[in-house]
Amino acid sequence: MSEINYPAGTKPKAVLPRKTATKKKRTLKIAAGNRGMDFEAELNDTNAYYKEKGLAVFNKRPTPINIVKVDYTRGAKITEAYFETQSTTDYNGVYKGYYIDFEAKSIHGKTSFPLSNIPKQQIEHLKAVLAQGGIGFFLIDIVPLEKVYILPASYIIDFYEKRERASIPLTEFPLHGKEVPQKYRPRYDFLPLIDELFLK
Repeated sequence: MSEINYPAGTKPKAVLPRKTATKKKRTLKIAAGNRGMDFEAELNDTNAYYKEKGLAVFNKRPTPINIVKVDYTRGAKITEAYFETQSTTDYNGVYKGYYIDFEAKSIHGKTSFPLSNIPKQQIEHLKAVLAQGGIGFFLIDIVPLEKVYILPASYIIDFYEKRERASIPLTEFPLHGKEVPQKYRPRYDFLPLIDELFLK
């Protein structure tokens, strides 16, 4: 191989290795204040999946409001309204021929679930559902622990009415309910737990 002669005073440029782009790991954190809204959105997506696959039909129960004032200058924006009636539970529907009624809650404590999070009308409503042979339960999102539990309404009602404590210790959750698996889709797969807890 012959030697290359460069013109006087000229040196070959050093070939530097190309920089490879390093991918930075990015984690998205949900603000604690928005977690409840995200939990509801993910539950809605779970319910849409169940309906799409023909497994169950669950609907978000709308809260009835009475509209008092509407601003039509900005495309019919509601400026004043009030709730017509007190809300009952968040969701209802049908699974395997059974009427299902359930409430979704997000809590931010690491040790207990305050009973003050449950309005009395929800307890009364779920008692009426159980009296008619329906299935009732709570889905509780424990935000700091990133866990969701399904708890039978009968257990919550009993605890609520005895009032031995102002809150349910989270250590009781695995004893009376089940942790809901978190997946891609469905996000919260609670149907197998309905089978296990209520349809044995």
